[in-house]
Amino acid sequence: MAKVLEGPGMGLMKKWGIVVPNFVVVTSVEQLEQLAQANDWIQKGKLVVKAHEALGSRFKLGLVKVGLDRAGAKAAVAEMLGRQVGSITVSQVIVSEMVPHKDEYYVAVKSTREGAEVLVANCGGIEVESNWDRVKKLSVEVGDTPSSDALEALAKQAGFSGDLAKKVAEFAEKLFACFDKEDAQYLEVNPVVAREGGGELVALDAVTLLDADSRFRHPDWNFHFAAEFGRAYSKPELEVMAVDSKIKGSVKFIEIPGGDTAMLPAGGGASVYYSDAVVARGGKLANYAEYSGDPPDWAVEVLTDKVCSLPGIKNIIVGGAIANFTDVKKTFGGIIAGFRKAKSEGKLNGVKIWVRRGGPREKEGLDAMRALRDEGFDVHVYDRHTPLTDIVDMAIKGGK
Repeated sequence: MAKVLEGPGMGLMKKWGIVVPNFVVVTSVEQLEQLAQANDWIQKGKLVVKAHEALGSRFKLGLVKVGLDRAGAKAAVAEMLGRQVGSITVSQVIVSEMVPHKDEYYVAVKSTREGAEVLVANCGGIEVESNWDRVKKLSVEVGDTPSSDALEALAKQAGFSGDLAKKVAEFAEKLFACFDKEDAQYLEVNPVVAREGGGELVALDAVTLLDADSRFRHPDWNFHFAAEFGRAYSKPELEVMAVDSKIKGSVKFIEIPGGDTAMLPAGGGASVYYSDAVVARGGKLANYAEYSGDPPDWAVEVLTDKVCSLPGIKNIIVGGAIANFTDVKKTFGGIIAGFRKAKSEGKLNGVKIWVRRGGPREKEGLDAMRALRDEGFDVHVYDRHTPLTDIVDMAIKGGK
């Protein structure tokens, strides 16, 4: 599950017919000025300015400004950009039109074990948290789509009536279509407002969580996911994510500053297992990584290059259980190519490499790894008969 920032989240909803405010995402005051020349709503209307980062409590932090004219918006953008909040530096700001309204509502769709759940309330904003008993729910089984009648009944149950109940039902129907077609796991619009002078429902703010592994099905996803650990993604992390979005199988990479033991495990289970073992034995992780689902060797080579480029590492653990269908020789070919590239660039000096793997063509793969000793690599290779934890023990002891 991956979080999407407000701008691209609004863009996805607009794609499925949901009305959103006019907005732009800018990285400088100059960019806002350029966009103002082509957008009358920036020049003439009231504006809202918000830090476009994965931050909670933006209003309390002074990172939301409302009711601004163009000059006020420029000043707010200048004030917010570059501001440091914890480990996050504000690098983007979203500027949107201010939508006149009186009442606020709440509509969401979330994934459940049985399928999905549509949630509706006739209160929104901060009120919904203290009035959760007013949120009414409709369960939808896997593969099903809620009917218009069922959604209208849900809206009426939540306290809407007449034409507004129909509008809320139509809004929920569009939100569910977005949820279903965009491989979302959670979509929340809070608040939904009725624009003064016509009653058109508008999504003012949104929380969007998508299935990151489905990116290959969505060529129009031209946005980065928001980092979930209090900082922006690094360039190497983004490069691995770009590879991951294009391949069968998967490659993952997250940096952990200050560590000396780098991880290059096969599969999510092995990656967590090895990481826990390193920490339990007093080691310091330099990264999280994994390759799984029989990815192409070139993708594994890219991942290996990022792992070898981590600063201050003393050990690299190339581990995994016994694969069912991942070709050990082929994926090891990508790792070996990455090791050779790193060595040619002056990396891996003093770094010990620890390998443990089993699976299809394991003998050929392990033999190819052992052959690296003849090229000057400090590599230690073990087969399926060596317990996974033994590799960690040897790496931690050997690295000290």
